[in-house]
Amino acid sequence: MGAPMARKKLRLLTSAATKLNDMKLDFRKERMLAVVAHPDDAELLCAGTLARARADGAAIGIAVLCNGDGGQPHKPIRNLAAVRRREMDAAARLLGAELFCGNISDGTLADDRASRLLLTEVYRQFRPSLVLAHAAADYHTDHRAAGALAEVASWFCASRGQKTKSPPLSAAPALWWMDTVNMSGFEPGFYVDVSGFMPLKEKMLACHRSQMARSSDSSFSPLPELMRLQARARGTQAGVGAAEAFRAHLAFKRARAW
Repeated sequence: MGAPMARKKLRLLTSAATKLNDMKLDFRKERMLAVVAHPDDAELLCAGTLARARADGAAIGIAVLCNGDGGQPHKPIRNLAAVRRREMDAAARLLGAELFCGNISDGTLADDRASRLLLTEVYRQFRPSLVLAHAAADYHTDHRAAGALAEVASWFCASRGQKTKSPPLSAAPALWWMDTVNMSGFEPGFYVDVSGFMPLKEKMLACHRSQMARSSDSSFSPLPELMRLQARARGTQAGVGAAEAFRAHLAFKRARAW
């Protein structure tokens, strides 16, 4: 592709992203489900959007596929998976979200048949119209696996050929890819203004005390600072105080108009 053609393509993509971002999204009729790998991932990447949707009148849910048992601080916590379950319960209550737990050990999440059916059943119980999921470029293997599972289950949940306990949806939900942690390798398609919901994001993240205990770990990023910096950076890009970034899944038969 020559330089003039590349510049023209970039202008078209930028124009499309700007038009979508300029739309004032109204979530009141949505059923929004975030599918994340670990107990604090929603707080980092999409809790502001979930809170905004809730304020509009949407039903919101969070599906956490891993139980968080791999994130031990220097002083180990007994029964860490149970501790993290209580922490995510508390955060979900602050948000008013329905919580679904996959109870899969950290580091073992995979796009396999059992996990596909597990998440398909979650979709069929919650019946989302819009799913938020990890992008394929995210840093953690569990995040990438969760994103792959979210996409597959968003298709399977409306297929009569995929059998689970609950009946299939009448139509597959729309899917938005969430920003990556620390924004690495993610090109936003549009932004959601979450400026008014940052205090709630902070309170939700503070529920995850076992993770706050890891702040002195050299291999672990202090979560509150990471969340604030990312929200401000995306907000600066979008011309607002704080934002969360997404891209729409535009595969054949999967795109939706907004």
